[in-house]
This record gives sequence, C-alpha cells and structure tokens, in this order.
Amino acid sequence: MNNVLLCTVGGSHQPILTAIEELRPAHVLFFCSGQDAATGRPGSIEMITGKGKPVTVRRGPDTEQLPNIPTLVELDAAQFTTCIVPPDDLDDCVAQMLEAVTTVQRQYPEALLVADYTGGTKTMTAALVMVALEHDAIELQLVTGARSDLLKVHDGSQAGVAVSAEGIRLRRAMAPFLAAWERFAYGEAVDGLMALRPPRLAPLRVDLQIARDLSRAFDAWDRFDHTAALRDLEVYRARLGQADGRLTAGLFAALKALTGSDDHRAPARLWDLWLNAQRRARQGRYDDAVARGYRLLEWTAQWLLDDIGIETGNVTDEQVPPGAHLPVDSEGRRRAGLWQAWSLAAHHLGGPVQQFMDAQGKRLLNHLQTRNASILAHGETPIARADWQGFADWLEEALLPLLKDQAQRRGLKQLAPQLPTVPFWQSR
Repeated sequence: MNNVLLCTVGGSHQPILTAIEELRPAHVLFFCSGQDAATGRPGSIEMITGKGKPVTVRRGPDTEQLPNIPTLVELDAAQFTTCIVPPDDLDDCVAQMLEAVTTVQRQYPEALLVADYTGGTKTMTAALVMVALEHDAIELQLVTGARSDLLKVHDGSQAGVAVSAEGIRLRRAMAPFLAAWERFAYGEAVDGLMALRPPRLAPLRVDLQIARDLSRAFDAWDRFDHTAALRDLEVYRARLGQADGRLTAGLFAALKALTGSDDHRAPARLWDLWLNAQRRARQGRYDDAVARGYRLLEWTAQWLLDDIGIETGNVTDEQVPPGAHLPVDSEGRRRAGLWQAWSLAAHHLGGPVQQFMDAQGKRLLNHLQTRNASILAHGETPIARADWQGFADWLEEALLPLLKDQAQRRGLKQLAPQLPTVPFWQSR
C-alpha cells in the first residue's frame, strides 16, 4: 500500500528527511508557515520551495547551507504539495489542513496517510494532530531520538515512532453517546455505541464493550425489563462496586426486589414507576410522565386492595361499601376505576389510607381532570411542564409518603436510587 506523508515544517530539516527516508511515501504534503507579516522574515515554506541553498544547518559555531528538502530527498515536483498555514491561529490552521488533506485523499484514495507532527510551531503540530484525530484513516507518528537537553534531538539518532491515537479516537467517539446518559437516553447510547468500529487494542475493546453492555442494561431497566437489566449488570457487579459501592449496592438491591416474588416486589415496582416518570419529565415528555403518574396512583390503590383480597376488576357485592354505587358492566362485573379504587381502599383499610383520601381527595380529583383532558388520555390538550410539576409536587407531598410507609410495613426498607446519569464505572 502506498503511503502519503503529511508533515509540519519548522526550523529543522533532519526529522523531515528521516520521515521521508523511512516511509518512502508516494506523495508528501508539507504544511508550512509563510512570510511573517510583521518582520518580513521568510517562513518554513523556504525550506521546501526556496531556491539555491535555503536550509541552514548549525553545528556548534559553524553553519552549512543545503538545498531545499525535496532536493535533498530527490522528490520531483509531482511528488509533493505545499500548504501554507497560519503558524499561530489554531482554528484557521485546522481548517486549511482539513481542506488540504481532503484533496490529497481524493488523489490517493487507497493510500495510508501518516501525519508526522515533529516540526513546525506548537500551533501547527496541535492542528495536525487534531486533523488526524478526525480521520480514522490517518496514523500519527513522531520523529525522535537521543537528547542531551530539552532543546533538540541529536542529528543521526532520529527515527520515526508510531503514535497510538486509538484510545483518544475511541473516547472522542464514545463521548456524545455516553453524554446521552444525562438525559436517561440509554437506548440512544446503545445505538450509537454499537455503530462504532471496535478498536484493535484489547483494553480499548473492553472499554467499548462495557459501555455498550451497561447502556443496554439501563435501557432495559428504563423499559421495565428488570430481568434483562439484572442479567446484563450482574456481569459487572464487582467492577461497578469498586467504582461506586453505594450506588451499586442500591441498584442491585432494587433489582433483587423488582425481580423477586415476595411482598417486596409490588412496592418496588411502584417506586420504580415513579422514578421512570421523573426520567420522562427530564426528557421533556410531560404527557408520558403524567401518564406514568396516573398509573402510579391507580396501581397503588390496586396493590393495597389486592393485599386484602379485593380485585378492582371484579369487586364482589359484599366488598362494595354501604351507599356506594359501583354498577355491573355488560360482563356482569363491578369494575373500580381509580377514584372508586381509592374509595374502596379508604373504606376497607382505614388508617393512613383513609387519612390520605380525607386530606387529598379533592386535589386528587383536580389532577385527574388535568390528566383526562390530555392527549394520552381522553382529550386533546398537551401536558405543559407546569402541569407536570404541579402533579409531581403533589405526588411527592401526598402519595409518596403513604407509599413509603406501606412499603416499610411490608419489609421493603430501601427504595431504589435514580438510574445513573454518568458512566460511573469510569470514575476510577
């Protein structure tokens, strides 16, 4: 495969000679500085296109003048291209380099591009590295050698060294998808991470695999598939525990309750539904958040009634409170909706449940009217942020204390934390 060398040109010619002699490129793209506008001094372009002997070599007190670099390595005019870039303007330097590299790629579509950033100003070298990181097809290299001080490498000791940028590229590629965790958009993270090409280095492949698996696990959790979430997270329990022991313990305790078969499961699922509603609100999906809040209200009443043998889909005659009206439907069943379910629970359970209905019944009806007028219920009105916030504040003030109390009565002492918004396994 042919090579194309991209190199920044500074004050020293030897690293460039070394890079060209070692790579034997089919073409060289030289990035050079032009004439300085303030002083009129020639830029490094002179070392490439200058006539006569523009290259100055200093050996102690003595100097020697040599021909330009293409002449020294016997490059003819068709074998190299020059691009003059601003030596101290990073943004413009990157833009011009990108344009020049794109042109070379079109001319040599099958070639391996190698970017040597040894020479040039700090801005020029930084710009070339940035350009290389934008393209998986560009490899980085540096010419280095023996040093007796911090100023320069001894002539004759130079050699080109491949510079691995795979880790940098992977982290840059993963970053926007892991940032989706901030919005609880785990499915979006999975899709993006799965589209990335696995890196060659084994440790980097592991990093990508962990990110994919954990994004998939929390996406499953966010879709109420707790069994799949537990399966995918279990593999990384020890690693996650080392990164954040408290959060990890809370997550696995929650999944144990959510996937269990004891009295803890129902209140754990109710609390999980509340956290899910909060996540939808965080995404600006207020209709979805309110729908989940409504289901939380309904399900809580159903759970309380189920504990005492009352099924809201088939309420018996004896279970209907005196004076209450719960008609028989076409299938011969008495079905209790949300309001009737809470009324039944208050009557049969008394205590905190009765107190909740006595104190909050009117506000419950008001919130139900807002929900029923929404698009996802029976109306055409979209739920605004203020509608959700008012509903959420009421749930936190009135319903959640009752839910927590009833959960503790059934032995569920620890409720789940909210799902993570950062890739916390990377914290160490």
